[in-house]
Amino acid sequence: MKRTGAFLQSLSVLLLALLVFQACNAVNPLCGSARPAPIIGSLSASTITLAEVQQGFVLNVYGAKFVSSSVVVINGTDLNTVVTSSTQLQVTITTAVISAAGTASVTVNTPSGNSGDLGCTSGGTSDALVLTIT
Repeated sequence: MKRTGAFLQSLSVLLLALLVFQACNAVNPLCGSARPAPIIGSLSASTITLAEVQQGFVLNVYGAKFVSSSVVVINGTDLNTVVTSSTQLQVTITTAVISAAGTASVTVNTPSGNSGDLGCTSGGTSDALVLTIT
């Protein structure tokens, strides 16, 4: 009988934890419309020349969890982004974004979806990678 009581107590604690933490995407079934936070892994080039930028350099961004609304952000500027797949984005870098030699911060941002009122996390900004312009 003690075993059954301990089991029921453990089950009750687990069910209570599920109710308390239902806002977690893994537990909340209503979070189907939540967008994943993007993960940036690498760039097709980590160093480019200013001459390449002046010609319009095509940069591929590789990572994971990219969706149709994901955008590449360079030094705080959202770029027109082509979502090639859930693991690759493509942008063209011009002098409108980078006008001099130096370094640039590259991130990917996915705006939140319409699930905020459901207690779901949605979207976000990736960690940054550095692009060097010589």
